[in-house]
Amino acid sequence: MSSLSQLFVALLLLSVTYTSADNPTEYCNQNTLISSSSPISANIDHLLTDIVTKFQQGATFVESSYGENNNTVYGLAQCRGDLGSKDCLACIQDAAKQVRELCPSQSDARIWYDYCFLRHSQDQFFTHLDTSNGFLYANTAHVTDPDMFNHELGNIFKKIVSKAVKPSSGGLAKDKKKLTDFETLYALVQCTRDLSPLSCAQCLGEAIQNFGGFCSNSQGCRVLYSSCYIRYELYPYFFPLDGQSPKNKGHSLMKPLTNHP
Repeated sequence: MSSLSQLFVALLLLSVTYTSADNPTEYCNQNTLISSSSPISANIDHLLTDIVTKFQQGATFVESSYGENNNTVYGLAQCRGDLGSKDCLACIQDAAKQVRELCPSQSDARIWYDYCFLRHSQDQFFTHLDTSNGFLYANTAHVTDPDMFNHELGNIFKKIVSKAVKPSSGGLAKDKKKLTDFETLYALVQCTRDLSPLSCAQCLGEAIQNFGGFCSNSQGCRVLYSSCYIRYELYPYFFPLDGQSPKNKGHSLMKPLTNHP
């Protein structure tokens, strides 16, 4: 049985409680087209199998590579740091399957879920800050007191970014702030664990700058980069949940982010 077939069988046999809250967001680099019969394509299959195996063994962050010389491919996968091991594994299993279905002909591909991120490439991208391609989601509902909200938003992100860049944090920090008797602000940031504290801070800083544009005065915003992830909402979305019943979550608009590295 081929390694790709083994991967798909493992996906079918795995029984988990994880379900994705949203459809995946993918980036398929059209400048890296490859043939399905190429050694690079086969190496991607081997790479993804290796990544999934390491998560089955308890990993929550994996860097891996497979192949030789110009056919080498590199992969990175990471779960959101507040996720349990069972749901982490399920998310990575799903990501490994979906990235090949959504980007079957690209050697450079990335896929984001709420709970995990996976990418592969022919470039050795480990430790390199990457905000060249990303996605921005803004809640269509707006806050009723923008001045107060934006003040508290700035405070909570300043606080959690300072935590996330500490080596002991694993790149993750989250917090909540009660705004009124009826509203609580929830915020989370996470960098990929291969980044230095400086690169993590740079990535999060660039992501937060988007709050003033597309996400201005929005009740919720998510920025997805290959090197970091940030999100805030007026309902609980990270673990452990605080038992508060979510109000109307609203709808989201998505905007691709394309910057020069």
